[in-house]
Amino acid sequence: MEVTLRKMGNSTALVMPPPVLRDLGLSAGRTMKIHVTANGKIVLEPRRKYKLADLIAQCDLKAAAPADLSVWDKTAPVGGEVW
Repeated sequence: MEVTLRKMGNSTALVMPPPVLRDLGLSAGRTMKIHVTANGKIVLEPRRKYKLADLIAQCDLKAAAPADLSVWDKTAPVGGEVW
């Protein structure tokens, strides 16, 4: 299948036919990441929607805190902070 790049304002757009969008599970307004591989292929990746529970599940809750954070624990408030 051939497609034609079209000028849209200051950008160039690739118009994807409905069957391609349907096969990929995409629709207008979907945010995607785009990059080019070393051999010149274009790769589109759906932008991930993160959930807090998923991010916390990746954390090692038993890991020691970074050393530079201990400075914050010893710092006195200097403004109108509420503790």
